[in-house]
Amino acid sequence: MTPLAVQALLQVANAQHELSTGHAIIASIIKLLIIFTVWMVTVALLTLAERRIAGWIQDRQGPNRVGPQGILQPAADGLKNLMKEETEPANAYMPIFRLAPAISFIPALIAWAVIPFAAPWPSPWGLVPMVLTDLPIGYLYILAVSSLGAYGLILAGWSSANKYALLGGLRASAQLISYEVALGMSVIPVLLLTGNVTLSSFVETQAAGGFNWNILNLTMGFFIFIVAAFAETNRLPFDMPEAESELIAGYHTEYSSMKFSMFMISEFAAMLTISSLMVTLFFGGWDIPFTSWDNVAPWSTAKTLATLAVFVLKTGFFIFTFMWVRWTLPRFRYDQLMALGWRVMIPLAMAYMVIIAVAVLVLDRVGLSAGPGQAMALFGLNLVLLVGMFFIFDRGRLISPAAARVSPSELARLRSVALRPPTTAEARD
Repeated sequence: MTPLAVQALLQVANAQHELSTGHAIIASIIKLLIIFTVWMVTVALLTLAERRIAGWIQDRQGPNRVGPQGILQPAADGLKNLMKEETEPANAYMPIFRLAPAISFIPALIAWAVIPFAAPWPSPWGLVPMVLTDLPIGYLYILAVSSLGAYGLILAGWSSANKYALLGGLRASAQLISYEVALGMSVIPVLLLTGNVTLSSFVETQAAGGFNWNILNLTMGFFIFIVAAFAETNRLPFDMPEAESELIAGYHTEYSSMKFSMFMISEFAAMLTISSLMVTLFFGGWDIPFTSWDNVAPWSTAKTLATLAVFVLKTGFFIFTFMWVRWTLPRFRYDQLMALGWRVMIPLAMAYMVIIAVAVLVLDRVGLSAGPGQAMALFGLNLVLLVGMFFIFDRGRLISPAAARVSPSELARLRSVALRPPTTAEARD
């Protein structure tokens, strides 16, 4: 079944079961309350998951005393932070100092409004789409909203009147601006294949044909996106804005009590949002692979629940990947981080965007504008690009970042100096 046929079926189904205006408003309010509640509880439980996964990787238990298997540990931590004394620096600019934690948290929350998380549900009053609002500019909305989170970090560092916090805020602004460019350009090939910026259309296009995910069609784009996503969420190995060994705690050095927790919660919230977006863009969203049962009418409650479970599993896999990488890789130096963003990620994203645009145009001219033929051709192209990047053009610069910067001749000279016996003057000194 072609993507156009699938979209036509979806449009017919929506037209036949469209909600009335009143029911649509009520459905939106109910979805808002449910999504917000579940989202907040999930973010709280992610703090427990991070500590338990860290304990598992480091061969220890992790939190397991408060509630069964430590399930109530996030509630205990939240209560503790609410009851702790809150300190405020004497020289801080208090209006901005108090507002910055909320500014860093809200963008990750409201970005979830356009991410579809399940197949439509056929209620007695009409078909309810499982997305809070399916904006026609969905991905552009996410780019615009997610970029606002950097202002919270910058303002927190500036308003604290602390040099370490200011340095953390400056690092956060430079890092987020640098990698946001690569993040945005890595998705342009997805827009070229989809022909739309609505997130539901991304899912529909990848669901066409049973298994047409962009991870196969745009593998290099996914690699660029996930590296930029680690930098955008300030997760290791890109946590230079905090860098405890250098800046104490970075932009939230002067914060305490619940304001300090808000920055931690916003990091997990951003991680949840970017993982969901990664699933939607490259892994079919809520689509169940190798079957078209879940993405064509007639809709049913079973399809809604099954696709919701698949979406949760996919998102959970990437959340685990974020946590796994944190306890596996050391952080970059700051100069390495910025060099990777400007010298590698942005040029690579621009080149990949041009290559995919030319490939799509050529395939369209030869009659492979959609279907398995286009998917196989793009998969082969991405495979060639990956082999060329990591094994031919790289030459140890990315795969072995600890390689020496000195030339072979200079390295030989240094070794000869180190191995020769010392002179009489050097021995006397």
